[in-house]
Amino acid sequence: MEAPEKIDLVGEFLALRWKDGTELFLESHYLRANSPSAEQAGETDIFGRISGGSELRQYEGVSIRRFERVGNYAVRLLFSDGHGSGIYSWDYLSSLQPTE
Repeated sequence: MEAPEKIDLVGEFLALRWKDGTELFLESHYLRANSPSAEQAGETDIFGRISGGSELRQYEGVSIRRFERVGNYAVRLLFSDGHGSGIYSWDYLSSLQPTE
């Protein structure tokens, strides 16, 4: 997937816009709860068992402090609670559907 042409923090949202005009706004607490990192989601072994991960799923009040592009395929988000190990690919971000 092509990288967004613009990424910005707008209040409590990560805002992305692609060249075709598609826009995506994702709340920081939702992104924190859905971090693709092993620290949050756990790791799957060769037998399909998940180990590790966080039981916590509510991150109200957690905000994105900043973001860093990772190559041309993803972004790393750095959150106010210190979490910063998740790398969110453009495909992954596009697949997230806000529940609110």
